[in-house]
Amino acid sequence: MPIVRDLSELSAVASGGAVAIGNFDGVHLGHLRIVRRLLQRAREVAGPAIVFTFDPHPVRILRPTECPPPLTWTRRKAELLAQHGVDKIMAYPTDEKLLKLSAREFFDQIVLEALQAKAMVEGPNFYFGRNREGTIDVLRDFTDEAGILLDVVKPYELHKQLVSSSLIRRLVAEGDVSQAAKMLSAPYRIRGMVTHGAGRGAKLGFPTANLEAIDTLLPGLGVYAGRAWINAQPHAAAIHLGPSPTFGDGSTKVEVHVIDFNEPIYGQPLEIEFLTRLRDVVGFKAETELVAQLEQDVAHVRELGPV
Repeated sequence: MPIVRDLSELSAVASGGAVAIGNFDGVHLGHLRIVRRLLQRAREVAGPAIVFTFDPHPVRILRPTECPPPLTWTRRKAELLAQHGVDKIMAYPTDEKLLKLSAREFFDQIVLEALQAKAMVEGPNFYFGRNREGTIDVLRDFTDEAGILLDVVKPYELHKQLVSSSLIRRLVAEGDVSQAAKMLSAPYRIRGMVTHGAGRGAKLGFPTANLEAIDTLLPGLGVYAGRAWINAQPHAAAIHLGPSPTFGDGSTKVEVHVIDFNEPIYGQPLEIEFLTRLRDVVGFKAETELVAQLEQDVAHVRELGPV
């Protein structure tokens, strides 16, 4: 789905529909609850279903030291939302001008003038405008005044826990990617550029793609079963995230062994999904012990079934 970044462009192709405004980081089950109501309202008002998000997150500009790493990059976020029926994604380039808008100005300029919204769908903790002065109650007053339908959707609970981007971020950071996946709309995924490493994996019979320039949250250190997406096709993969203590290398690296794949992918972007954590990163006294463990890791990945 093409991402719209200019309000005038959005007004020309996708105004007069139902709108949800927010960061939608991770696109989790709570977000999908909002999307389902958004699609329903879009049908009722005979207009497009639009998600208006921000790129980058406003906190990255306002309080950069407090901004956590994102769970999804903008293009991935748009892909996930499109898969669930959203018609247009507006990724507004966050700048000082936007952040200085009062709640009233934001509503008038964005919601009324640019989006010409007929319906809005938000969560109960939605804030907008300068210093987050626009609460959901303020929004209700504005929408009532403008004759816009407003739905406030309850948060999603899973096993008595409120699903949120912050909770998922904690699970991912702890390495519990399988539990995080239960709260996300898809397994947790990162992207990076494939670079040349030390070549140790190839010498051991397990060539790896080394990922750098990763711009989202890294899972906790460990060895994972996952998928590598190459040319839009999934491939089973064993992922090592951490140092290489067997070789005295203490630097953290992301190394991906794509199973039954031998084509060169150096210098190319690569996306990988984390399905489950297999074990801790450990050191071995001999390379033969390491090879035996790698064979076991790959066998475990295969046991998880086809991609």
